[in-house]
Amino acid sequence: MQIYSSAFASGGIIPRQYTCEGEDLSPPLRWEDIPAGTQSLALIVEDPDAPDPAAPQRIWVHWVLYDIPPRVQELSAGVQRFPPGVREGINDWLRRGYGGPCPPIGRHRYFFRLYALDTTLPVLPSPDKDNLQAAMHGHVLAEATLMGRYAKGDR
Repeated sequence: MQIYSSAFASGGIIPRQYTCEGEDLSPPLRWEDIPAGTQSLALIVEDPDAPDPAAPQRIWVHWVLYDIPPRVQELSAGVQRFPPGVREGINDWLRRGYGGPCPPIGRHRYFFRLYALDTTLPVLPSPDKDNLQAAMHGHVLAEATLMGRYAKGDR
């Protein structure tokens, strides 16, 4: 399984429009080679370099999506309407939706992790990353990762 963005290469700089310094849109994402038996997909976007890459203290969660139907192969830039069944979780700003890169210091790494699951998940009462990962436990068929970088002032 693989995940890509037409906006940036893996390991590349995330364009400003997908960050807090720009329009704060979610970047376009697409994936392929979903394994047989996949019943749903989940996406977690996180920054392990918060607040400072030289002294990281926590992983900051930027976006949580789950129960993405396996027939869905992409999300457009700035997606607002999701295909039926998709559930949006809570990020570390304590809200639903995408929150783009906004590092206070240094160049951070942002991991877009896509999971293929052998089940659909129930409605999670608190759909944050930790509860999603607990619900996914034992159901992950495959994982794909796209990593982008950003520092304030990047273009």
